[in-house]
Amino acid sequence: MSIVLAFSGGLDTSFCVPYLRETYGEPVYTVTVNTGGLTEAAIAEIQTLAQRLGAADHFTIDGRHDLFRDHLSYLIKGNVLRGGVYPLCVGPERIVQARKVVEVARRLGARAIAHGSTGAGNDQVRFDVALRILADDLEILTPIRELGLSREAATAYLKERGIEVPEKKTAYSINRGLWGTTIGGRETHTSSEPLPDAAYPDTVPPAQAPDTPLELTIAFEQGIPTALDGETLDPVTLIERLNRLGAAHGVGRGIHVGDTILGIKGRVGFEAPAALILITAHRELEKIVLTRWQRYQKDHLADFYGMLLHEGQYFDPVMRDIEAFLDSSQQTVTGTVRVRLFKGHIEVLGCDSPYSLLDTKVATYGEQNRLWDGRDAQGFTRIYGVQALLAARARQSAASYETNQTAA
Repeated sequence: MSIVLAFSGGLDTSFCVPYLRETYGEPVYTVTVNTGGLTEAAIAEIQTLAQRLGAADHFTIDGRHDLFRDHLSYLIKGNVLRGGVYPLCVGPERIVQARKVVEVARRLGARAIAHGSTGAGNDQVRFDVALRILADDLEILTPIRELGLSREAATAYLKERGIEVPEKKTAYSINRGLWGTTIGGRETHTSSEPLPDAAYPDTVPPAQAPDTPLELTIAFEQGIPTALDGETLDPVTLIERLNRLGAAHGVGRGIHVGDTILGIKGRVGFEAPAALILITAHRELEKIVLTRWQRYQKDHLADFYGMLLHEGQYFDPVMRDIEAFLDSSQQTVTGTVRVRLFKGHIEVLGCDSPYSLLDTKVATYGEQNRLWDGRDAQGFTRIYGVQALLAARARQSAASYETNQTAA
């Protein structure tokens, strides 16, 4: 029998390798799922570390395309920003990572799956819920949560076994991914302090960004980004390129305050250039091709979808229902959007679509049009406010009655 461990190469999962092996007397296999943000050098370092820790074998799996297909595509289609700010950088990654770890566990015939989440955050819930649904017959082991270990205790445990874990290079906790990077530190434990420029690992400070703006043209087909400046790209490559371009212009920084799954308030910094550029562009394209009621319903459903995804409820059947709605809504979301990046700002310059409802051959806002004449408009305005007019008259009548009763 064996144990499969979701392995990031950080202190907590590094502790888990020798601890699980010694505690259960079984081989431990480590799995790193690359959901973005890992260089080839970083992947090699993680594999070397796993071997030094005593892993029976180590597996590196590229989960970026799965992440886009199953999750990010719907976050774009829904223009999902939690709290109107945060582009869900982390939550979807955990679903992909859990799925890939289970696939390895099945292939190896493992009896248990382990992860290094603590008992304080959202990730423990995301992993546990996903693993129970995907592999309810396998035991879930969570040494860090069960032992309540401090970083100092985990470091000492590894040092006793001759394993030195590199000290954190900064005072901030950094989690890089395809859809963005999250940043936690002293300031995010307060509700008032901003993160300093030095805390953001990849984006330049907006004030230090180039003095010349960068203009880009993004093409969408049925809601999916397909090309950048006329060059057709697969979505993962397009996102990675936008992350680099946006970072160089100080785009994508932010801080989000919201409710954690466990019910307390949390605050996190992030930098997500590609996510914010794509959502800004996609939302503008939708404005010219969708009806007002399509957009109204999308806003409500997409907000609910983002909440459930963030809170580890991806496998609830309602998520497939909402995805079906989002897919249907994107049938005409095809066209190009021109954006300008300048010192941390994203500005939409304009967009074009063969499905545009803003057709100057039919009507021009504020001027004459071919769909109705002045008499039609006059009749419409009389009818349009009838219910409010009747309500106002009813209130006036009631007020007059009460005044007469009082006088009598």
